[in-house]
Amino acid sequence: MRARQRSGSVVLDKRIKTWNFFFWENGKRRSKKIGTVSQYPTKASAWRAAKVLRDAVESQVRSISTAPNVSILVEQYRAEKMPRRAMTRQGYNTWLNQYIIPIWGDCTLQELQARPVDLWLQSLELAPKSKVHIRGLVRVLWDFAMWRGDVPMQRNPMELVTIKGATKRIRQPRSLTVEEFQQLAQQLDGPFHTIALVCVCFGLRISECLALRWSDVDWLRGTLCVERGIVHQVVDDVKTPESQRSMHIDKGMLDVLKTWRQITQFRADNDWMFASTVKVGRLPISYAGVWQALRKAAAKAGIGHISSHTFRHSHRSWLDSVGTPIGVQQKLMRHADIRTTMNVYGTAATADMRHAHSKVVRLALAQ
Repeated sequence: MRARQRSGSVVLDKRIKTWNFFFWENGKRRSKKIGTVSQYPTKASAWRAAKVLRDAVESQVRSISTAPNVSILVEQYRAEKMPRRAMTRQGYNTWLNQYIIPIWGDCTLQELQARPVDLWLQSLELAPKSKVHIRGLVRVLWDFAMWRGDVPMQRNPMELVTIKGATKRIRQPRSLTVEEFQQLAQQLDGPFHTIALVCVCFGLRISECLALRWSDVDWLRGTLCVERGIVHQVVDDVKTPESQRSMHIDKGMLDVLKTWRQITQFRADNDWMFASTVKVGRLPISYAGVWQALRKAAAKAGIGHISSHTFRHSHRSWLDSVGTPIGVQQKLMRHADIRTTMNVYGTAATADMRHAHSKVVRLALAQ
């Protein structure tokens, strides 16, 4: 039986007098016509005529048998093709270490077919978006194996795996009203008050805000340059090339930054804007410290649960409330695609961006 699976077999169809070559492909039995009995009178001659087909089947079997198992393939992928950005690597390693390797690590890649992966994903108690990430990473492993030549070039089976509700959010993002933000700001002090203002006025991600240095501020021109991010205290590039840009600073916000620079003990150009006193200024305040301060302040303000990303959502909502054109919103949010901001196209002018930013700052600093 194993020999037939490795090299196939020749069978005579007595009804129509033809020789057929039978072989196994992806767990299913296939057949191809070799010729008629008049062309090949004996089974031996038909077997010789099927040599090209036999060689193809044996080559496929050899490539499958020599392909590494999933855990070995993952290590090879990490060494050769893993993305360099720290936050992306962290996300990939989380899905690999917690979900893919524990279940599929000892399996061959050929066992990661559409149906078993689909059933496995359905059994996971995860959000649809998380399942999409896992499916995408399994697809990447398949592509990597084909790129290396570990398996024959073929259609990636993960293209057949569908995730129900993949485009729907389980938890809708929250935006703060101006009144809620003012209540929260009153409960924040020290660097955390300034962090909240910077995030909501510029729409920065918390990784970008904490990675700011004083040298990123051009005090004469009134601009802020977003150049880097920090995740788990590892400095890295910003999320997208579009995120790396110079932004206008309203005079009111410029005064806030000047006041904070006068208060903090780390005020040199190369110092972190929100340097950690625990780390003696060598690193910024950690995200965990920011999250704890926000959680306590939100509880005191009675506004419910929030996260640092709530400020970015609030920035987008406030831009809408002051009548900012969608093209300007895209630029201020630093989205690479306007559809990420809203599924409408538009253009933006520098003066409009400055005007819209000033409106948001006035909302945040309103007494």
